[in-house]
Amino acid sequence: MSSMRFCITVTPDQLREIRGLSVTPAHLAYRMGQGPHLFRTGGNSAPYGGWMVLDCRDFDGLGRPGPFCQEVTRECAARNFSGVVCDFEAGRLPPLEETVSLLGNECSRRGWNLLVPEHYASCSPHAQVMISSALSGGSLELRLEEARQRFGRERVVLALQRSAEDFFLPSPTGSGRPLTQEQLHRLMAERSPSIFFSRELCARYFTYMSRDSGAHFVLFDDDQTLVKKVEVARSVGISTVLGAWADLQDAASALGLSFSPGPAQILR
Repeated sequence: MSSMRFCITVTPDQLREIRGLSVTPAHLAYRMGQGPHLFRTGGNSAPYGGWMVLDCRDFDGLGRPGPFCQEVTRECAARNFSGVVCDFEAGRLPPLEETVSLLGNECSRRGWNLLVPEHYASCSPHAQVMISSALSGGSLELRLEEARQRFGRERVVLALQRSAEDFFLPSPTGSGRPLTQEQLHRLMAERSPSIFFSRELCARYFTYMSRDSGAHFVLFDDDQTLVKKVEVARSVGISTVLGAWADLQDAASALGLSFSPGPAQILR
């Protein structure tokens, strides 16, 4: 995995856990609030180096994006950040579209990275596009290849997620009930299922029957499926992976994320 660049999202209290790890920290410490204005969360200690993760859950859709983007730029410069991850999960809003456009221009001018969800990809030609590793159908390789063809190899980032979902069969929506790792392990202990590997989805799965709800299909990740997803991304020319430390911590060794001796190494 040495040819892959790993960017790991961390909360302020998790930052010490990745010290010495050859990754780029992406700090879950900022939100886009009303105004809009930039707010820092997560304690008194301000992060330094790496990337800013920008959460918009508290944004009310009002105000002018221009001054807000200036706040982001000033904070990034002050904290020695070299990238911004726009964690914009809500449906597309015009102020957020303009925010991506303005940040894309500013990040490009300064040589910084800007990562956005796929539904905001058209807002800036400078933004890199996050493509989730979690699929419930189709082929991950084909999904990434299509994204590479659409956006260009350098613009695609694999958003690596440790996913676990329980689907009713048949599943008309293609969406299942999310499972925590504890729920998944408890279900496996109760059912003792035969577990299979899907080469197309790069995920493991099993089925079981419930007296109350009928047939179920459970799709989930483990250390080896995460490794396989990264290998597939690399095979189609994608070289950047973004993942949450909470998802990847147990798989760090399998993914080749080794601790380097001496002070923490922050890759820009």
